[in-house]
Amino acid sequence: MKKYIFILSFFLLISFTPIWAQKEESISQKSVDIRQTEIAPKIDGIIEDLWLSADSATDFIQHTPYEKTAPTERTVVYLLQDEENIYVAFRCHSVINPPIACFTKDEDYVVFKIDPFGSKTNGYYFLVYGSGLFWDALIMDDGRSQDLTWEGVWYNAVKMYPDKMEVEMKIPFKTLRYKKGLDEWGVQFARHLATNREDDYWTEVTQKDEDLVSLWGTLKNINPQSSGYYFELYPEGFLRYEDFRGKTTARKVKGSLTAKWDLTPQTSINATAYPDFAQIESDPYSVNLSRYPTYLEEQRPFFVEGREIFRFSEFQGSGFFQPLNIFYSRRVGRSIDGGAVPIIGGLKTTHKTEDWNFGALAAYTEKYDYSYWGIPQTEPERKFGVLRASRRVLNNSDIGVLFSGMSANSDDYNYAVGLDASLRKGPSQLIMQGAYSDDSSKRGLAVSTGFRGFIDKYLIMSAYEAVDDSFSVEGIGYVPWAGRQRALFIGGPFWTFKQGSMRSLYIAPGIARVREPGCPEWSTAGYFSVNPNWRNNWGANLEMNFGRNHEMVYDSTGRIMCVSYFMRDASFNFWGLLMGNNINGGCEYNYSYNYARNYLAYQGSNWFTFSYSIISPLSTTLTSMLWIEWNPDKKIEAMTPIFRPRVDYRITAKMNLSLFNEMVAATPGSEPEKTRLQTDRFGLLYSWNFSPKSWLYVALNDYNSLDYASNPEGTMTQKYAIGAIKAKYLLYF
Repeated sequence: MKKYIFILSFFLLISFTPIWAQKEESISQKSVDIRQTEIAPKIDGIIEDLWLSADSATDFIQHTPYEKTAPTERTVVYLLQDEENIYVAFRCHSVINPPIACFTKDEDYVVFKIDPFGSKTNGYYFLVYGSGLFWDALIMDDGRSQDLTWEGVWYNAVKMYPDKMEVEMKIPFKTLRYKKGLDEWGVQFARHLATNREDDYWTEVTQKDEDLVSLWGTLKNINPQSSGYYFELYPEGFLRYEDFRGKTTARKVKGSLTAKWDLTPQTSINATAYPDFAQIESDPYSVNLSRYPTYLEEQRPFFVEGREIFRFSEFQGSGFFQPLNIFYSRRVGRSIDGGAVPIIGGLKTTHKTEDWNFGALAAYTEKYDYSYWGIPQTEPERKFGVLRASRRVLNNSDIGVLFSGMSANSDDYNYAVGLDASLRKGPSQLIMQGAYSDDSSKRGLAVSTGFRGFIDKYLIMSAYEAVDDSFSVEGIGYVPWAGRQRALFIGGPFWTFKQGSMRSLYIAPGIARVREPGCPEWSTAGYFSVNPNWRNNWGANLEMNFGRNHEMVYDSTGRIMCVSYFMRDASFNFWGLLMGNNINGGCEYNYSYNYARNYLAYQGSNWFTFSYSIISPLSTTLTSMLWIEWNPDKKIEAMTPIFRPRVDYRITAKMNLSLFNEMVAATPGSEPEKTRLQTDRFGLLYSWNFSPKSWLYVALNDYNSLDYASNPEGTMTQKYAIGAIKAKYLLYF
């Protein structure tokens, strides 16, 4: 492990030292006062005279399509407060570009962002569209990542006029976690104009920096004085009908209780008892030909709340860095054989200060019986625990420690402890992580570090990781590449253009060295990428990888063997807006090892998604995928096409009806006429957000697949049909 630490230290020296040596550009700090009001404004989208007594934020700066220039339209933001709430009003003039409101394609919107701890790292954002749709989220890593699953209690209204749009928001202080006694918060305002696809910000945002929390303006004289129990209670009821053909038919009526109690604006307790975490829409079907399992995002409410604390930092949207996820919440109540291990209960507490974050989590799952290839199996009762502490340093950086553990009995347990640091300066970030694991007496170490940032006009991305063969967090985390070492460096010029059709261009060569698990030899690959972005919000990315690869695999008899080959990989993808509708697609082809079929051959994937707004409340989305597998003789072995049409009818801003159909087919060889449908899954979901954080769901799922047992030719047979009604109501004290 000493050599790992030496390499890591050398990496840090060469990659981050030049960043600290650079002189930062001077950016003027804007501020706005929030004034007290005795009369609460009416939240109806109409800015009455009461707002004119407030201080206002003006002088927005354009970000796109022409950064650092004056906006084409004027925007004024007013702020007021009383003892219980923050009030925000946007007056968006639209003399040249008439405002657009549409449920199902690009439309005008405004965004209000705040940092209630003055952390210069984390915050909240609240977004309201011209149609009345709204969204909220947590902001993390100095604005580099977001948690869109967070849901708060707040109120909003919008009013459209021929020459302007007016938006009002009311955000209770009880919705936020904030530093008591802190009278200056970080703040940012933003506005999007759909007509000319323009984005304006209150404080300057460049393509290089993006919207960093550490560069926001200041909201002065904030003075929360709300009183009450800060208590949220969520009773949930479920009515479910399950018909598994040939197995069981069941009608289930059950309930659960989830509670949140903010002891102070900085300390919160969350608890849940017998929650139903079944997801109405299953994780999409995917073909995985690699040696590592697919990583799935967390969606379950109990684990979403406070997730920004129980995590190590990462570079969101970038695949060059692999974080040490020693806590992966989907291990708790994990999916097995089409079902989920029941969770008896969970308890979580978090505490935030201006400089510190603390968190503790405990969960308990009950015994679960299932079968694997017809063999009865039992998942034992398990106890899970997580502890986290992190501290802000150097203005907007942080360091911390994370412990995670799982125990079934004295012989079946998995523990891990890790240290991490995220050092940030402007648009640059360096992440360092190290961890120790104990998986039922099998112990190991791991380190991972990554850097993404600018040195002058060059955008650099680099990473180094070393994971012991014996490192394992299989029961509590997601680090499946035990035994792997990897070093990567990518860097090249990043050009931005003030005029013309192109906004930016990034050209980056690179090199990677990898030693795969169980292999004594290092693989070396070259890398080349071209990433243009145009002023009309279209973009594309072309990547190529090539080099000598060495991998340890199993032959047809199960013996370990070494495979050495010349790997080549090319991918292309694009994205943009077509008539205000989202479109993206791409392809990737490579010559590598196919772990699903256990041989070396070509393989490829193709994808395309297009959403089209038929009328304002009605839209359709088509997602298609095509995986192609060749055999070692360079003949097509199989093709797997997937079509996933979806129709959304937005009844109101808070009520939606969705229909989707996922069809997975199989084509033997290169004979498309023999394509057969393998599975067909139809789903319906009606959702109604009838009150803040209160939902009614009605869902149907019908799954069919080929059944060769009843017919040698295969017959499409219904495997299960599930109908469910779920209601969740917030009691707010």
